[in-house]
Amino acid sequence: MERKLAAIMAADIVGYSLLMAENEASTYAKLRAVFDELINPTTARHGGRIVKTAGDGFLAMFPSVNEAVDAALAIQEGFDKGPFELRIGINLGDVIEDDGDVYGDGVNVAARLEAMCDPGQIFVSSAVVMAADRNSADRFVRIGRRRAKNIPELLNVYRVRRAGSPWSPWRHVPQVLRSTAARWSYGVAAIALILIGTQIQPLPLAAMVSRIPGVLSMDQSRADPRPSVAVMPFAAMSGSGEQSYFADGLAEDVTTALARNSELQVIARDSTYAVHGQGTDVRKLGAKLGVDYVVEGSARREGDQLRVSAQLVDVKTGAHLWSRSFDRQVADVFTVQSELTTEIVAQIAPYIGRSEAAAAAERPTDNLQAYDLVLQARNRYRHGGDDPQDILEARGLYQRALEMDPSYAAARAGLALTFIASVAQSGDGRENAPELHLGLSEARQAVRLDPNLGLGYQVISFGLALQGDYSGGLQAARRAVELNPNDPDSMMALAKAQVRFGQYDDAVANAERARRLHPMAPEYYAYVHGQALYAADRRDEASAVIEECLIRAPRDANCLLIQAALQSGGGEVEAAQQTMARLVEAHPAFSLEAERAYRRFGDRPLMEEFLQDLAKAKAPESA
Repeated sequence: MERKLAAIMAADIVGYSLLMAENEASTYAKLRAVFDELINPTTARHGGRIVKTAGDGFLAMFPSVNEAVDAALAIQEGFDKGPFELRIGINLGDVIEDDGDVYGDGVNVAARLEAMCDPGQIFVSSAVVMAADRNSADRFVRIGRRRAKNIPELLNVYRVRRAGSPWSPWRHVPQVLRSTAARWSYGVAAIALILIGTQIQPLPLAAMVSRIPGVLSMDQSRADPRPSVAVMPFAAMSGSGEQSYFADGLAEDVTTALARNSELQVIARDSTYAVHGQGTDVRKLGAKLGVDYVVEGSARREGDQLRVSAQLVDVKTGAHLWSRSFDRQVADVFTVQSELTTEIVAQIAPYIGRSEAAAAAERPTDNLQAYDLVLQARNRYRHGGDDPQDILEARGLYQRALEMDPSYAAARAGLALTFIASVAQSGDGRENAPELHLGLSEARQAVRLDPNLGLGYQVISFGLALQGDYSGGLQAARRAVELNPNDPDSMMALAKAQVRFGQYDDAVANAERARRLHPMAPEYYAYVHGQALYAADRRDEASAVIEECLIRAPRDANCLLIQAALQSGGGEVEAAQQTMARLVEAHPAFSLEAERAYRRFGDRPLMEEFLQDLAKAKAPESA
């Protein structure tokens, strides 16, 4: 017996038994031809070998995951032209090879992945994604955590993208509707979803939506069909203003947990806070946020006792679809969050897989004091804030949380953000700044502790961009969006990374998507959107977005900067010089020297054009 690490491919032909029953001789002849002309030579060409066959299936072993994935794609392309349909699962794991056969968990996981597929798909494990070439991240789309037979832990499952074969979770809706005795009509623009035990109005499904789209458009003619929900700030009922951060943090964590379900659109926390208190008519609040459902709640914390109440409201009718109160010990706060999230998701979209809801129930820490400190730190500083004192105070809170629980990934990612944000604000010495290296080290440790922590990858993207590693920053930002497709901060991080990498059209689309998820976003969002439009040479649209920003915040340095470049590049030199004077007055540290170091447009030719536009606007060479 020999134990080795190998990439295992498990494959199975769909409906083979039925085909054999209809015409045994013809089906068998076609099967042998498929093996002889497609499967065997393709496997050998990619350095693999067939370990065993079992009638309509086979098991193959490859020396690398890249070869295994390439072979799987080639085999599926061949099956697209033939009489059969194939499912393929690939895993990288430890196997035992004995007398030409292989055994072990590595084989079992591959077989379970194959069983989860629809015909024509290729599912792979997280081990395959992590071991694949760095430049192949775009090949994989995260499906989510799935429970597999005889495997105790949930599997983190990914799908391999196939050119010309888009896949969407909505393809399962017809099966769900059939199981609830509903009718599926393919010519109908809207589909009525019968929701379990509720009176929720039918939800329109206007288009197919991929789980992690590469480009997210803001074109309202192709509106996102997913149910949309906003979690309003929970009311603090403790009678103490000092405890409001606890209620705020609880609502934010419920928002984050819901946002992991990519079948939902979840509005950003800051947007819900922006409209909070503007009226009691939930229908008007929902219309302002552009959502179908609103979650309202309250939290009362007295000593070690916690009472949380929540209700789900249909914005169209104002009807209360669901409500519940939880009385718990404070130590059970994560259980409360999990139960809230699971019930809300079940009411809004019953076709969401149970494993996705289960993934939201993970405990981020066992130390409630550490959790409390992280809530305070998040309340003190958020990405985009410009107060150095807030950064320092948040850093101290994160450090205290990590003293209590060194393995608390979210605290470590938050700490990393404070280090990197300080460097970004300093304006010089970025690439070699000790705080930048420290921040990246902390962020990488955070994702090692929790590989599914989107914030960790978002912070890594931020830090790598400051280091000049634009390719790495782009890859990290994509991973953040993949893990949390409803987080507008991650979406904006991706848009910024795409601007630096030269993917301007994608950057515009993702910036628009982020602003739609955060309708009450701060000026930073308008700046990134305007910057992306400027880079994409859509200057009129960029001017409109930047002017909108400056109406709300006339001294916003980033928006003034893009406006000066737009005016200068458009021949309005005098106006550009006036804008530059306002910028220097609002931000005395600004200089061309700092802009060269910051590399707002990476190493692309646009960076030099941008600097020339600023020079014509009489930007100071040094601060």
